[in-house]
This record gives sequence, structure tokens and C-alpha cells, in this order.
Amino acid sequence: MALHLPDIVGSAAALCSMASFTPQIIKTWREKDASAISLRMYAVTVTGFTLWTIYGVLTASWPVIGSNAVCLGLSAIMLALKWRFRDG
Repeated sequence: MALHLPDIVGSAAALCSMASFTPQIIKTWREKDASAISLRMYAVTVTGFTLWTIYGVLTASWPVIGSNAVCLGLSAIMLALKWRFRDG
């Protein structure tokens, strides 16, 4: 099975999107401080990834489902950390 440029670009984009949450999660967890994190931004982000995942299910697009489900999980973790360390 040959890889095509759009598949390579799409895979790279998905990996970057998924990896983008990790440094913030690690920093927030280590410092036990989420005061600089925008609650509204992550609430909208979680909503967006939820909708993208639903869209992927409705269109049976496994790449959309997989990448957005992972991003949904990671952004939900960040939202939970914001709630947990809300007084920090």
C-alpha cells in the first residue's frame, strides 16, 4: 500500500494536534497550577472535539474519529486539571 502525500500530510497534522496538549498537561500537573489556563477556551475546545468526533462517526471516517477522540481526551484532561487546580 503506497502512501500518498495527502495521507502523509493528514497524519502529520493529526500527530501534531494530538501532541500539542501534552506539554501543557505535564506543566500544569507538575506545578499544580492552572491559573493561566483559560477555562472558556478549553470548554470550547472540548465541545469542538466532541462535535468532530461525532461527525467522524456519522461519516464513518476513522481518521477523523481517531485523531479527534484522542484530542478530546487530552483536552478533557486539561479541563479537568483546570478544575482540580482552580485555586492554584
